[in-house]
Amino acid sequence: MTATFTELTEVDAVVQQLIAEAGPEHVWLFEGEMGVGKTTLIKAICRALGVVSVVQSPTFGLVNEYTTQTGESVYHFDCYRLRNEAEALDIGLDEYLDSGQYCLIEWPERIASLWPASYYLIDLTVDQDGTRTVKTVLS
Repeated sequence: MTATFTELTEVDAVVQQLIAEAGPEHVWLFEGEMGVGKTTLIKAICRALGVVSVVQSPTFGLVNEYTTQTGESVYHFDCYRLRNEAEALDIGLDEYLDSGQYCLIEWPERIASLWPASYYLIDLTVDQDGTRTVKTVLS
C-alpha cells in the first residue's frame, strides 16, 4: 500500500487503511528519517486502537506500555539509542514480540536480525513540500 498525507487531519484516514491492511499482524516496524513523523503516526494508531494512556516517544526508556479501553496492552519501542541487539534482548524484546499484543517499533533496522518471521513494515518519508508518503510491506 502507498498512501500520502499533508495535513494532520488526514492521518486518521491513513491509519484506518494501515489497520485494515495489517489484519491480525501485531508487530509493526516503522522506518524513516529522524523527524519524519513516526511518533506522530504511532500516536494516531494508538488512538485508533483505543489507547487511553498518554502516548509519547520511549526514546530514553526504550519501551512504553500503553493500555487500551478494553485492557489490552500496546508496546511502543524506540530502538534509536540501542548500542547493539543484545540490549534489545536484555529488555525482553523477544517476549514482547511473542506476546500477541501490538508491538510498534521505531528504528527497527537497529535490531534487524531480531525481527520475527511475520511483521508489518511501514516506511515513512517526507517530500520538500511537506507531503508524507507511507509505503507498507506485509511479511
